[in-house]
Amino acid sequence: MSQSVDRALTLLGSLGDGPVTLEQAAGSIGVHKSTALRLLRTLEEHGFVHRLSDRRYRVGGRVLSLAQRALQEIDVRQVAAPYLAALNERCGCTVQLAVLQDDEVLYLDELAGRWSTDPGRPTRIGRRASATGTAIGRVLLAGTAATGTATTGIATTRTAPTGTAPTRTATDTLAADLAAVRRRGWAAESAEPPEAVSCVAAPVAGSDGRAVAACAISAPADRMPPAELLRLVPELLCTAEAVSLAYGGSPTPRWCENRCGARPAARASRT
Repeated sequence: MSQSVDRALTLLGSLGDGPVTLEQAAGSIGVHKSTALRLLRTLEEHGFVHRLSDRRYRVGGRVLSLAQRALQEIDVRQVAAPYLAALNERCGCTVQLAVLQDDEVLYLDELAGRWSTDPGRPTRIGRRASATGTAIGRVLLAGTAATGTATTGIATTRTAPTGTAPTRTATDTLAADLAAVRRRGWAAESAEPPEAVSCVAAPVAGSDGRAVAACAISAPADRMPPAELLRLVPELLCTAEAVSLAYGGSPTPRWCENRCGARPAARASRT
């Protein structure tokens, strides 16, 4: 890499922490102010740097535009694939990845568990399911509700006649459940016979902290009791946050290198 390119990129990276003066810019790359000024002006001409009225410099709109395009081209399914495969191998459960689309869960990937002996068994890939009626759906709703973009119409109470206690509605219950999921960081469900499949799910965080996807592990209740499945929640959280890191998100630091192989450097895969 040429020295000028290296300096320009280093300088651009330093602007990520906020606006800087010419003196600060020069100091960040160890050059004279005249050299830093030439680099800044070149970056400004291409839209990568913007000069403020107080003569400080900040990241320009071109950087934001390129970043947004790059994010849109990242396939969360491709990013998550190795982590889901590792989780499937470790726990033996069915592992799934899904996103929220049109207020429904859309399954992007699935790896069958050790109890799925039928090779012709149809997968959920490409299928849709209720967002409120599934653990993976509630995780996705909870991950967007924090920003006010989740299910519309979540109410607090139903108006009651004067002198009577307010009545809780179905939306009240859902809102309380989603709040609990956000605090806990995962959701669970246990189906009734004949399905009798237990499931736990956790969110994959994007760069803005919202849930861009969710992964889940499930197993037949007669093979793995719900209590045993719940003991795998740390494994699930570790995997979900490893995917978040690889996808460029900012999850809470529960990831564990010896368990899922996640490393902070994985964030560089999005630049």
